[in-house]
Amino acid sequence: MMRWTLEIVPETFAIYRLPPGAEVPQWATTGSIWSITRTADELSVVCQAQVSVAAAILREAPWRCLKVQGPLAFTLTGVVAALTQPLATASISVFILSTFDTDYLFIKAGDFPRAIKELVGAGHEVVP
Repeated sequence: MMRWTLEIVPETFAIYRLPPGAEVPQWATTGSIWSITRTADELSVVCQAQVSVAAAILREAPWRCLKVQGPLAFTLTGVVAALTQPLATASISVFILSTFDTDYLFIKAGDFPRAIKELVGAGHEVVP
């Protein structure tokens, strides 16, 4: 199994769900990492959790983040599987965000210390 080095991202994040036709809110582009995904069913926003938003907007928070040191070649296989398998075995939910260069694992803040322990136990390295 491949071993990966993961960097702890210092911010706390939230994942928001808006209606599919919603405009991208200005607050959605805050923090060091943010992502906006539109599908026929929703507008999904991942951004810094400290953002003030209307209480009516559906959200999941707080999340912490681990960045896989990259860049990762598109020909690599099994990266997400190697990282999520030990978390799944420990019943730790994960939200994955992939970019051109790498992958990000978002883990509920309450599970974050245990997730790091499981990942290190599986042979991965976690660095600040």
